[in-house]
Amino acid sequence: MGDSVAGLEALDSSAESRRPAPHVIAVDGSAASGKSTIGRRLAEKLGYPFLDTGLMYRAVTLAARERGVDTNDARGLTRLADSIRIGVGPAAPHSAETCSITIDGKDVTSQLRRPDVEDAVSLVSRVQGVREALVRQQREIAGQQPMVMAGRDIGTVVLPDADLKMYLDASIGERARRRHAEFSHQGRAVTEQIVLEDLRRRDQIDSERTVSPLRPADDAIIIETDGLSQQEVLRRALQLVDGAS
Repeated sequence: MGDSVAGLEALDSSAESRRPAPHVIAVDGSAASGKSTIGRRLAEKLGYPFLDTGLMYRAVTLAARERGVDTNDARGLTRLADSIRIGVGPAAPHSAETCSITIDGKDVTSQLRRPDVEDAVSLVSRVQGVREALVRQQREIAGQQPMVMAGRDIGTVVLPDADLKMYLDASIGERARRRHAEFSHQGRAVTEQIVLEDLRRRDQIDSERTVSPLRPADDAIIIETDGLSQQEVLRRALQLVDGAS
């Protein structure tokens, strides 16, 4: 999904005249569908805080790696998720992340994309106790202020009463291309075929897990992002916000 900046001025001017936006907006989607990028840019346009809930699952995964908890130990992971406090704040200047994350007060944002975390996060996020612990925190955060929240189960589980629900999707080939470009930008030497195979594995885990399987909410509006630039997807999202106001 290419990043075109043409037309941003028009979007800015139209946002100024837009009616009040929905209070809570859920942006769900499969891995590398663009949900985090679009969610962040949408939040910026609306002046809302943004939370990428996937970073919270990465935080638990990181804590498990650092503290020697086996990622196949559901009970151990649940105890860990219950015992740590994950803080969410604004992204640091020039950060590639959409927000900052702390574990028990320590900023761990820069470690959340480590390869060992990337490889294990889907295994950790399928654990029922982990999801329950993080959903409680996510609901608490959303209850405090207007919010754009992105993830895989926001509209179905975390915020089923969200004022507006979007679900971003794209073909697995397109998603692999985007994720490979992201890794290349980070200096990670990995082939696009390996990225594609990993996405297939994660899709299977996410869609077949018994707790909060990946699926669009019944009242979510699906946006297919194949062949669309970020600007075009953002424009569509802003139109949906305007229509829901």
